[in-house]
Amino acid sequence: MTPEIAVLDMQGQYRVYTEFYRADAAEKTIVLVNGSMATTASFAQTVKSLHPQFNVVLYDQPYAGRSRIHNRHEHMLTKEVEGQLLLELIDHFAAEHVLSFSWGGTAALVALSQRPRRVEKAVISSFSPVINAPMRDYLERGADYLGNRDRHRVGHLVNSTLGKHLPSLFKRFNYKHVSSLAEHEYGQMHFHISRMLDGDRQCYLKAAKAIDIPVLFINGEWDEYTCPQDARLFGQHVAHSSFSTIQATGHFLDMEHKAACRDSQEAVVGFLKGERPLSRLRCQQGRTQQAFAI
Repeated sequence: MTPEIAVLDMQGQYRVYTEFYRADAAEKTIVLVNGSMATTASFAQTVKSLHPQFNVVLYDQPYAGRSRIHNRHEHMLTKEVEGQLLLELIDHFAAEHVLSFSWGGTAALVALSQRPRRVEKAVISSFSPVINAPMRDYLERGADYLGNRDRHRVGHLVNSTLGKHLPSLFKRFNYKHVSSLAEHEYGQMHFHISRMLDGDRQCYLKAAKAIDIPVLFINGEWDEYTCPQDARLFGQHVAHSSFSTIQATGHFLDMEHKAACRDSQEAVVGFLKGERPLSRLRCQQGRTQQAFAI
């Protein structure tokens, strides 16, 4: 698969790197929203699961990945700005679906609360409305390490917590990626964590109540940080919500092993198409370098 690559001017002040995986037979387009400190590479497995059943759009936030060199990084981006960028991408690519991973759920919920006209369904994966004890410990240590720009500890923290169930190869790639980010990327993540610890999550819970389309929340059975039982609390906020737990997997879902990839694919495609697909294809742990965090 070779994507169509473009760098888009957005809101008159940001430039955003995008990859568009076009499928001639696809009737719908889906935009994938990265987790924090992640890049388009983090969705390599997910693209294989969704394409060619859908046209797939990937993008890097202005401060990350291949968008980074096109922007000045003069101030931190709020989740509201990230939500507005997502809305512009939905319009630009005429997308009917959105799928977010981890921290990307904040931008997705903010965007969906604006009720974009074209969007029909959304999937929010590895996200929770609760900061439980394991997540609070992770965030507090992360804020400390990020604030001190302790690259070694940041890299090991992600792998020993959220990434504890990843294959060893992916852990090595993850450590290399997370420990070599630019200064402003650590600052951006520190900004996000600080706002979350200060209670900012109440804002996206309020946003969730305005969402009027079906939303599927997917979490891993072994994910103690954004655990399935906590995610189900979204049912009190999103009117048309449903839930799926991927068995024997943690926070990174389809990246952790073949069965998790298969089950994630079936849950997502089944929800978006209104059926459970029979195919169990494209679930391989290839030696493609991944760059991901939360």
